[in-house]
Amino acid sequence: MTVTQSSRIWIQDVYLGAQVFSNLNRNSSTLTRFMSSFIFTLGLLISSVHSVTARGCTTDGLLRYAAEYVESLQTGKLHADFASTTYWENNKTVSTTGPPLKWGGLKIDHNRTIVDQEQCATYTEIISTSPSPGYVIGTQIRMLIHPEDGYTPTLVDSIVTSKGDWQFNASKSLSLVTGENWDTLPTEKRVDRITLEKAADAYLDLWTNKSAAVPWGYPCARMEGSAYTAKGKPDDSCSVGIPAGGQPANTDRRYVTDVTVGSVSVLCKFGSMKSGAPDSHEFRLESGKLRYVHTMTVMTAK
Repeated sequence: MTVTQSSRIWIQDVYLGAQVFSNLNRNSSTLTRFMSSFIFTLGLLISSVHSVTARGCTTDGLLRYAAEYVESLQTGKLHADFASTTYWENNKTVSTTGPPLKWGGLKIDHNRTIVDQEQCATYTEIISTSPSPGYVIGTQIRMLIHPEDGYTPTLVDSIVTSKGDWQFNASKSLSLVTGENWDTLPTEKRVDRITLEKAADAYLDLWTNKSAAVPWGYPCARMEGSAYTAKGKPDDSCSVGIPAGGQPANTDRRYVTDVTVGSVSVLCKFGSMKSGAPDSHEFRLESGKLRYVHTMTVMTAK
């Protein structure tokens, strides 16, 4: 079968769109079954014209692209690998010549990246305290797979918080994350990606379903903006202040999952704030139980 380069790119774009659309609507069982079949068929088509699949995405390669993105925030100069990338900021498409590069010169005090080889994607948590008032950013980067020469970034999807956003204080957030351990988990403490994503969904479903089965762990620390639930006690809980149903749903969920560190990132629309505020939730599970939850919620988006 002969397929032109433009056709290959079109197929890959449709596949990425189908994956994102399926993620956004994964709570609908009928739609999910249809989209799963559609994605599977597209996947077979892609595999027939691509010599590289998502399985070819290496940890080192994905981390390199994440590092290039962080470097762009520091320098304000777009790296060549990101020249054709689409940018979403706070759930809206933005120009590559605007955010996030408009912040060039950011002092990056903290960045931590998880890697999802199956989806060929990364998630990076970033804290910058200078220039004031600083930023706390959660960014998912997704890759376009090329048949001849590997993969390059195709989508940068960021939740960007600063002054006026929920519980924002970059300096305080920085002081909190430095006391946490997000190291690679030993094998016996890991669970599979399905378990990780089910835990994330259960937590986010609590706003509409008080019976959602969240795998609460103890101790557990939740950083909500810069507010922190942990007090250094063995019974610290992440369930403090969580509503028991009756709230609008948290929708448009996009996932990046790293089994090696027990982490799953979910970007979404947070239904109970501003009718769907741009939001980032990242979870870490140890031995299948929640250990950390980090949240960012944008209250200033127009």
